[in-house]
Amino acid sequence: MYTEIFREVVDIMHHDYAGYIDKKGWDNPEEFESKIMELERNANLTPHSFLKIVEDYLLDFKDPHIFFNLIQSETQKQLDNGFRVRRYQDKLYVTTLSGEKRLKPGDAILSLNNTPIPELVRKHQRELMETKAEREDWRKIIRNYDVAEIIHLDGSTEFMELKAYEKPAYVPQHTITKVDEDTLCMTLTDFNEPDTLTTLLSKHEQELTATKNLIIDVRINYGGSTLAYQSLEKYLFPDHNITIDMQDYFMKFNITDRNADLMIQSINEELTKIDNEEYRTSLTRWKEEVWVKHKGKGFVSIEDEEVYEITGTKSPEHIVLLTDNYCGSAGDVFVWLCKKSPKITVLGRPTMGLNDYSNLIDITWNNQFQLMYPTSRLNLLDKRKPGAEPGIKPDIYIPWTPEHIRKDIDMCCAMEILNEKNKAHR
Repeated sequence: MYTEIFREVVDIMHHDYAGYIDKKGWDNPEEFESKIMELERNANLTPHSFLKIVEDYLLDFKDPHIFFNLIQSETQKQLDNGFRVRRYQDKLYVTTLSGEKRLKPGDAILSLNNTPIPELVRKHQRELMETKAEREDWRKIIRNYDVAEIIHLDGSTEFMELKAYEKPAYVPQHTITKVDEDTLCMTLTDFNEPDTLTTLLSKHEQELTATKNLIIDVRINYGGSTLAYQSLEKYLFPDHNITIDMQDYFMKFNITDRNADLMIQSINEELTKIDNEEYRTSLTRWKEEVWVKHKGKGFVSIEDEEVYEITGTKSPEHIVLLTDNYCGSAGDVFVWLCKKSPKITVLGRPTMGLNDYSNLIDITWNNQFQLMYPTSRLNLLDKRKPGAEPGIKPDIYIPWTPEHIRKDIDMCCAMEILNEKNKAHR
């Protein structure tokens, strides 16, 4: 069973993945297939060990927008470290907890299995795929180690045996809260579907049209669909016509038979779940004019309008957008759009930068494994300089430091900017 699944994954990556031409010859499937077959012969292959082998194979494509997952069920649990870290210099600082009670935010890891962090950075460069410490994702790497050397906030050190915890379910956050008399804060952790955001904006419409200042926090945003935030766009721009050049996001879609079948099925399922008529119309048109019309044609340019015109609202007058590299996919596009507005200042750290290859679809096997992979390729890739840093860059860059664990430095900077803007307009 496992060998057949792996062979299908390879076939997808060689024909249906949007980067298969750019990355031809990058992978070495024979090496990984032989590992799988040997473990199968010896009856030593488990779902978790198969997951690790496939994840390792997919690293050859150097694309953080490809995911191979175990599907969570009563009998099959996704496992997690129980905490998340961020590297600063030669330590991994614990930022959040999700099960591990022996640690606190601010504690730091000095080594794993007695290997110091700087050495691990060199060893795991293939998995990290980053040149900046603050952008590295250590979750899958820590999973492969047994013992962490911890330095606690009080300065004491200990060697701690690492454990695996059931991965907590994602809890979306779409909120608007009051910061002060003149300022609202909107937190959006995804753009998965439009009804949630439309309902939120409707509920707070009176406050949004009266407030001077708005802070939008997408420092954690797992993407979704750009159609999902259309109802928010009017608040992002001033109350006169703005023309946006959309050519940065022109792309080609790899419309193979398999991709078309999977995408049409996915869209049909989504149409049964949403009420927003505008979104339903856009989604239906997207299905018919792209996936049905061009099925089996391979790479196709889907010509959108070169410019996008929008007229916004007077309030909020000033907006600060908080970003970080935990914001990606549709979140990347949202930040890019916000940078086109003269009333928005973007601050924080560059976004994840996932959209070179985007518009993910997924395929599942036996309700046990799921592969998510991109079907579109950004035209801008052909003009980009080698070594260009990924992500949408903020107007004001604030490097991440361990002080961010203790204090919301980004929010403090946002308030300072808004106060200065308000003084200037008096």
